[in-house]
Amino acid sequence: MMKLKVGNAKCRVVFRKHLGGSVLKGTVFNRWESVSTFLTVDSDEPADRLAHLIRNAKAGCFAEGLITQQVPLHSHVEVNGKPFDMG
Repeated sequence: MMKLKVGNAKCRVVFRKHLGGSVLKGTVFNRWESVSTFLTVDSDEPADRLAHLIRNAKAGCFAEGLITQQVPLHSHVEVNGKPFDMG
């Protein structure tokens, strides 16, 4: 563990996406435009130590990893308790 004194840490995440198309026509789509993170930290620690801490936090962040890495999606659908083939 890094022993740094950090207070009042906040993170805000903004997702920008577009949802469009028609439910009735079967043309529904979504398109991600961006994801922005805003980190605010209060600390008197040296800048190089804070940079090291923040790099570690970003590298271990599940949300950032999911967005920045291509991840396989495995989708399973059941209807009435049985596997359903969308055909």
